[in-house]
Amino acid sequence: MIGDVNAECAGPAGGEAEVHNGLDLVVGHGEPQRVGRFRYWLGEQRWEWSDTVARMHGYEPGTVAPSTELLLQHKHPEDRPQVAEALERVLRGEPFSSRHRIIDTGGLEHWVIVVGDRMLDDAGVVTGTAGFYVDVTDVVQADVSAAVSEVAESRAVIEQAKGVLMVGYGISAERAFDILVWRSQETNVKVRDLATRFVAAFTGRLPAEVLSDLDHTLLTVT
Repeated sequence: MIGDVNAECAGPAGGEAEVHNGLDLVVGHGEPQRVGRFRYWLGEQRWEWSDTVARMHGYEPGTVAPSTELLLQHKHPEDRPQVAEALERVLRGEPFSSRHRIIDTGGLEHWVIVVGDRMLDDAGVVTGTAGFYVDVTDVVQADVSAAVSEVAESRAVIEQAKGVLMVGYGISAERAFDILVWRSQETNVKVRDLATRFVAAFTGRLPAEVLSDLDHTLLTVT
């Protein structure tokens, strides 16, 4: 969580400088394509978006005035209860953080992390909330792709191990998997890892007579 951000109400330029200095501790100087800033002023109930945050929502900078209602319209329906809780903290001028989905004007879904903290005037009075958006869609998609790839690799080696057991014992795929799960529990080893070790240990160890039968069956089956 970023620290309290001082905002000088009497001088907008000075307030903006203080806010940006505080946020720069987290997001760095400038504004990368995937990171944007926002502010919410309690007294005016007014939102401000940087150009990057506007584009995340599908708007050209300066073409829309952000509001609480507009923010909620862009939240993914499944995430709105969570976002509503975060917004309650914003409206009270409290620190918050949230990871949720937004849907831009083109219907594209974005995963974002939103972090905000209090803006204070020189007297220490809370004047609003300032923070940043980070579009992490690419990261989430990469994580999903990696997970899918891992599942596919795990499934492949498990299917190999099941095949060996099915042929060796003359059993069904379900019973072969039951055996792998049983051994996994007995050895406290993940099914995928057990299957990998089992296939590796069994590879190349078939007796000559079994290999001969295998060769004959492979060449004669129609």
